[in-house]
Amino acid sequence: MEGVGFYSVLILLAATVAMVALFRYLHLPQVLAYLAVGIFIGPAGFGWIPESQQTHYLAEFGLVFLMFTLGLEFSLPKLVAMRRLVFGMGGTQVILTGLIFGLVAWLAGAGVEASIVIGSIFSLSSTAVVMKLMVEQLEQTSRHGRAAFSILLFQDLAVIPLLILIPALAGDSGQSVPVTLGIVALKSAAVLLVIVYGSRWLLEPVFAEAASSRSREFFMLTVLLVTLSAAAVTYAAGLSLALGAFLAGMMIGETQYRHQVESDILPFRDILLGLFFVTVGMRFNPAAMVDSWLWVLIAVLLLFAIKSASITVLARLFGLDAGSSLRTGLVLSQCGEFGFAILLLAQNHSLLSDPVSQFVLSVILASLITAPLIVRYNGYIAKRLVPGYTRVRESNLDAIREEAHTQWGHVIICGYGRSGQNLAWLLKQENIQSLALDLDPVRVRDARDAGEAVVYGDSTRRDVLEAAGLARASALAISFRDTPAALKILEVTKTLRPEMPVIVRTVDDIDIERLIEAGATEVVPESLEGSLMIGSHMLLLMGVPVSRIVRTVRDVRNDRYKMLRGFFHGEALEDVDQPNAYHERLHTVLLTDKAYAVGKQLADLGLDRINVGVTAIRRAGIQGPQPAPTTLLEEGDGLVVFGSSEAIQQAEKRILEG
Repeated sequence: MEGVGFYSVLILLAATVAMVALFRYLHLPQVLAYLAVGIFIGPAGFGWIPESQQTHYLAEFGLVFLMFTLGLEFSLPKLVAMRRLVFGMGGTQVILTGLIFGLVAWLAGAGVEASIVIGSIFSLSSTAVVMKLMVEQLEQTSRHGRAAFSILLFQDLAVIPLLILIPALAGDSGQSVPVTLGIVALKSAAVLLVIVYGSRWLLEPVFAEAASSRSREFFMLTVLLVTLSAAAVTYAAGLSLALGAFLAGMMIGETQYRHQVESDILPFRDILLGLFFVTVGMRFNPAAMVDSWLWVLIAVLLLFAIKSASITVLARLFGLDAGSSLRTGLVLSQCGEFGFAILLLAQNHSLLSDPVSQFVLSVILASLITAPLIVRYNGYIAKRLVPGYTRVRESNLDAIREEAHTQWGHVIICGYGRSGQNLAWLLKQENIQSLALDLDPVRVRDARDAGEAVVYGDSTRRDVLEAAGLARASALAISFRDTPAALKILEVTKTLRPEMPVIVRTVDDIDIERLIEAGATEVVPESLEGSLMIGSHMLLLMGVPVSRIVRTVRDVRNDRYKMLRGFFHGEALEDVDQPNAYHERLHTVLLTDKAYAVGKQLADLGLDRINVGVTAIRRAGIQGPQPAPTTLLEEGDGLVVFGSSEAIQQAEKRILEG
């Protein structure tokens, strides 16, 4: 039995890795990859892993951490700031589409409870799919992007009462549904008060103690304990485990340890979420979908038509133009991943029969598979269907142009992280205009609220750089550490503005020549600059004159860091794990009495022809500076050579053997 368990885990891991890799290559959402794994390895597929109570437990835990993440990201100030769109348009959308689909299900013969569940499932859209694709297309800051985000935000919040509603619908049949819902509402309010007020005096000292231990394992265990304890409280009250996890996440999100929790729980959460979607896939029976493929197709078409039409009308009522309204409806016309959570809970409470569950699951999957295509071409569809609508580009080019149109001779800063922000501050001190481009929407929003010249945009795109005023800019700085992205930017600037100075930040000296050849005016390797600063401060403390320190630093920079671009590697683990981390290194070659180089001048060896330099010679225990080409080599000399590993091997052979 243990052997079967081991091989089941091995099969699950192998299938998941292969499927995720395939879906990443096809640019499809990762959620679909997990679902596909469950379908293939589950009872209805190849049957490699049987469905059991253990897989159901895994699904429950995955749902718990899905809701915990939602609670952690819950932001009351954000809701207040967007209350008109979130509660107005989002709330109306969920209620309206839920009633429409519930009525359709009831007319099709489903019971009242099942109709409520089906309407709830179909009223939700996929936050994971929509936001991922809209971010890739730079649409989230557009008019339809902001409207879609507002509706998705309310849909995520609507999951909470739905998780309370479903167990209530499956309650004691001797009581009416309104009475049952009233009792559940009172229970929920009591549990909410206990968790919220109890956490206010409990969480802070508990996490302070966990953080003071400086042990990530202990901190993560504390997070798990708090989360599962809150889930246990709600479960004991007759509510769902997921509700308690959401409340725990919401409370932790209000503490100063939120970001630490996010980083520590992320790997654990992602694995459980993946297993959750795998278990959902294991419950899917492809044969049922094949048998009823026509009805599934009709249901999917009705889903897209009804949902997109209702959201389009709502968006128009809330002031959006016809084209943006239709685009909002199109990107939200599919079902969502929280539909799986509601379906799973409804199945566990026997609210849906197996044929109905399979049909609903088939519709959800079919809509999610089709969704990327609709989201990708929502602008094209809107242009074809709305007369006179001029499609707005997927990027917020208008916003970038509006920010840049008054600037002339400014500096374009690609990336607004810490380095980009420090650069912008220094430029501001000298009254030099700058415009920063960044792909972090929260950072952009916060910076713009503070009055900074920052816009959302992908600086690797030619149209974005042109909109940022590349033709009028005086310089460009690439402040992030991403060489492939930097090369794309350099390619654009070299084509459009070959004379414009470009400063590029990089981690170390690996890509200096590559970036220089691509068009960079200067490349700043932060590890070498850090070494320079440490050395400068140390020399200053040791009493070396400031003028001499400045001259040394200037010489190193003028020589493009060649004096520093190498070190003695040793046997550090990072060198083993990353054998190509540094192409150039230092190495000392000792001249024995039989060495070929003894008695010859340094220039006679021709080391420069194989791209190897000699940075110093150690003679009689004294190390001299960089030697002249006419230096006569003697027995016992130690030549400190600099170059790539292959070149150094060749140089050592030439020095010793000729």
